[in-house]
Amino acid sequence: MATTSGSEAPAVGAPSPVDQAELQSALESGAQEFLLPGAVALLRTPSGTITATYGTTERDGGDPVSLDDHIRIGSNTKTWTATVILQMVSEGALSLSDPVSEHRPDVPNGENITIEQLLNMRSGLYNYSETPELNEALDNDPERVWEPDELLALAYAHPPYFPPGEGYHYSNTNYVLLGLIAEQLDGRPLSDIFDERIFRSSRMANSSFPDATEVALPTPYSHGYFFGTNMLTLTDPALPGEMQTEAENGTLDPSDVTNTDPSWAWAAGAGIATANDLATWVEALTDGSMLDADLQRQRMDSILPTDPSVPEAAGYGWGIAKMGPMYGHTGELPGYNSFMGSDPENGITLVVWANLAPGVDGRDPASTIAKGLIDGMYAE
Repeated sequence: MATTSGSEAPAVGAPSPVDQAELQSALESGAQEFLLPGAVALLRTPSGTITATYGTTERDGGDPVSLDDHIRIGSNTKTWTATVILQMVSEGALSLSDPVSEHRPDVPNGENITIEQLLNMRSGLYNYSETPELNEALDNDPERVWEPDELLALAYAHPPYFPPGEGYHYSNTNYVLLGLIAEQLDGRPLSDIFDERIFRSSRMANSSFPDATEVALPTPYSHGYFFGTNMLTLTDPALPGEMQTEAENGTLDPSDVTNTDPSWAWAAGAGIATANDLATWVEALTDGSMLDADLQRQRMDSILPTDPSVPEAAGYGWGIAKMGPMYGHTGELPGYNSFMGSDPENGITLVVWANLAPGVDGRDPASTIAKGLIDGMYAE
C-alpha cells in the first residue's frame, strides 16, 4: 500500500503522434486488463489536447468518468512539498545542505542527514508506510486521523536502511519531515502554503490539500477501489494467485476505500486534483515557472538512477522523477493510481489516472497504461 515513485522508464526515440482513437483504445484495453471501474487519459502535444475516458465513478453504477472528477493523487503530492521547500531555499529560509537536526532536533542521526537527502530519498530513514502498525490500522480503523509526529514515531522505531547518502530508498518519512519543516518556516498550515504557493500561482482551481479530519472529496469525484487488505499486500502488492483468479472471474469484489482518512499520507501523498490540474502542474514543474532558473536547472540535474544496475529504471531527484523522456511523478494509495509526465523538449504532456489500485498482480494500472502510450510514442 505504500505510495510509490514510478515504474520502469520507457524506451526513448523521436515522438510520433497519437490520435484520439488510439488514446481511447489504449485506455480501454488497459482498463479492462486491470478490471478498472473507471480511468482517464489526457495528452497535450503541440497539435492540441486529446482526452479519453472509460467507465464510471462507481463500480456498480455512478456517473460516467469525466476530466472534471477529483481523485486522490498520492505521491504526486511530493512534487508540491518539494517545490515549496525549494522556493524557501531561494528565499534564504533554509539551505539544501542544512542538517535536518537544525530544523527537527528529534530526527535520529539528524545531524548527518541533509535537506537534500530528504528530497532525493537518500536519507536512509525508514518508511513508516512499510510498518505493520500503519497497515493494520488502515485495515481496522480507516477513519483514524494520523498526526505527522505519529507517523514519524512509527519510522523512528525501525533502524535506517543505510547511512545517509549511501543508498536510495523511497520513503514517505522524508516528505512528512519536509512538510513539517515547511510549516515551521512559513508559520501556517501546509494546506494554506500549497494554496498560495502552488494552486493559485499555477491556476489550479480544482486542486486541494485536505485538513487531517477532511475526508470527503470535492464534487464531482471518483470513488476508489482496492482488492484485498493492506496487510495482505504489505510485502508484495500482488494478490495470491487464487485471489487473482477470483477477482478476474468476478467472484472477489474490491472494497470501496474512497473515504479512508488520507492523513496517513499527509505531505507525502494526501493531495487531491483533477486530470487537467495535474497536466497544468506537471508542465509548471518542468518548465521552470515555479523556481528561479538556476535552481530549476539544479533540480532537473538532481535526478539520479534509483538503481544504477538497471539502466531503464526511473531516476529520482528533488521531488521529481524521470521516466524515459518524461519528467514528473506517479502516485498511488489504496484505490487510486495516477501518472503525470511532461517532455518539455517536445511539448508533450501525459496524465493517466485509474480508480482501482494496485492491480491484482501488483502493478500500478495508470502507470502501466501510461508506459505503454509513451513506449508507442517514442518507439525507435
